[in-house]
Amino acid sequence: MPDQLAQVLKEDGLDILSKLDKMSILDKKESYNMRYVSATEAKQRLAALLDAAQREPVTIRRQKRDVAVIMSPQEYERLRALNTAEFQRFCDRVAERAAARGLTEDKLTEILGDEG
Repeated sequence: MPDQLAQVLKEDGLDILSKLDKMSILDKKESYNMRYVSATEAKQRLAALLDAAQREPVTIRRQKRDVAVIMSPQEYERLRALNTAEFQRFCDRVAERAAARGLTEDKLTEILGDEG
């Protein structure tokens, strides 16, 4: 039975992890032209950067690498809700496939108990 669970996770898990990893601040309703600033500029102009972040996310770069993104609390909550909803859909798909292959809660408890 552990092999069945592993197979379900392998089939759907890589897909969802890939989606979550690549999920960006683009969605069907709106897109952003991401603003980039250097870490030095961010430090020197923090107040202006915070104001700009209320309108659009701002990426801070250090030595040609993205090191942080500043965004409004509303945008952060929107993205967090998207990630949560996507993860719940993934869990539901895994549960459906596991149940279709005969995995019950009792069997899962037994499997997980053996690993401890």
